[in-house]
Amino acid sequence: MQDTTSREVCRVAVLLSLSRDRDEEQTIKDAYRAQGMGTAAVDHGGDFVGSVAKMVERTVVAAKREGVIGAYHNEEGAVAGAIREAVSQIAGKAIGLNIGGKIGIARRDDHVAVCIFANIGLLHLNENAIGLGHRAI
Repeated sequence: MQDTTSREVCRVAVLLSLSRDRDEEQTIKDAYRAQGMGTAAVDHGGDFVGSVAKMVERTVVAAKREGVIGAYHNEEGAVAGAIREAVSQIAGKAIGLNIGGKIGIARRDDHVAVCIFANIGLLHLNENAIGLGHRAI
C-alpha cells in the first residue's frame, strides 16, 4: 500500500494557507487535529526581501506554539527548511515587491509540510503565488 501521509500533510498545509478568515482556519485546524494531525497558520506581509527571515522565524514559532513541533533542533530545522523551500518557489515573482498572505503548517508522524500563499504586487497590480515545502523529521 502506498504511503499517502506526505500528500495529506501537503494538502492540509495548502488548505490552511488559503483559508479565508480566522473562523475557516480554526475549522480546518479542528477537523484535522481530530484526525491526529498537528496544524498551525500564521499571517505574513511586507517587502519580500526584508520579510524572508521574519517568515522563517514566524513559521517556526507558530509551529512550536501550536504543538506541531517540539523544541528540538531537528524539528525546528525541518520546519525552517520547508518554509525556505516554499519561499524560494515564489521568490522569482516577489523580489522587489510587497507580499502578504498566510502560511499553513501541517504535520503527521515524521512528515511536515509548509505552504505559503502570497499576494505579490505593487498598488493594485497583484499576482498570486503558492510555494510548498515538505520535510521528513
